[in-house]
Amino acid sequence: MNTILTITGSDSTGGSGVQADIRAITELGGKAVSAVTCITIQNTLGIQEFYDIPSAVVEAQVEAIVNDVQPEIIKIGMIRNVSILSVIVAVLRRHTPSHVLYDPVVFSSNGDVLMESHLLGLIRQQLFPLCSLIILRRTEAEMILGHKHPDNILYLEDSPVHGLSNSLSTAIAFHLSQGDSLPEAKRKALDYVSLQLSRSEHTHSRSHELYRDFLTAVNEFFKQRSDVAYYANYLNVSSRYLSQVTARIGLQSPKSIIEQKLIDAIERDLRTTASTIQEIAYDYGFSSQAHFTKFFKRHKGITPSDYRKNQL
Repeated sequence: MNTILTITGSDSTGGSGVQADIRAITELGGKAVSAVTCITIQNTLGIQEFYDIPSAVVEAQVEAIVNDVQPEIIKIGMIRNVSILSVIVAVLRRHTPSHVLYDPVVFSSNGDVLMESHLLGLIRQQLFPLCSLIILRRTEAEMILGHKHPDNILYLEDSPVHGLSNSLSTAIAFHLSQGDSLPEAKRKALDYVSLQLSRSEHTHSRSHELYRDFLTAVNEFFKQRSDVAYYANYLNVSSRYLSQVTARIGLQSPKSIIEQKLIDAIERDLRTTASTIQEIAYDYGFSSQAHFTKFFKRHKGITPSDYRKNQL
């Protein structure tokens, strides 16, 4: 059994990247070693930030493994800059492993762009000729391949499943490490992925539950509190995560949702009560009538007094 080296990014959800590679190889009964090219800051809503590992550190990781373990199967995933590409290509040319699998990471499952576009031409020129197999999603194929159409391509239909191509390429790497031919390894890997999909229970996300809880909290507290940080603390999440949830599910920021609730309630009071403008302002937590008027006019393009007059 040959050791498999995976060179790719870190996915903190565990659905893809080096975490998923090591897990799949281990579950299949193989031996995995790794080098990390990039750390992603992400959750089930998508990627927020990247930290590209310096190329010298990537090179040191790969050299330490290659010199000692001498893996014959190398799987490559996330490459985000020219310097890391150069490091990987140099190692492949010098080490000449039995099989190199490349699973290009251009877009995340949520549509985030993960690779600098100018890299694609260099990858076609430098990395493609060194690969035994390249795994591509069909919608990305034209962008990645350009006018070059190698014979060693395995096309995947598009799927919303996070890390699908990652799982397939890792399973192929495992079966190659067992001495299977490339066609046999592909067949067995496809069977493995089909089985995994039928059993899969995706990472539970609290986003929909959190969105409902946020709306409930806004309904309860909007008169007293209009600051997003208050609701984030109340729900025990960061303001950033709360913003991601409301943007993904409600297509609005938390601030917009809170302010719309305020405006709707204020309009109703202006139409249906005899309270003065000042009384309404204080009832909704504004520090002054002037502050209240400025807020209302920003949203409605008219002062509260004029709005009330127009309703008569």
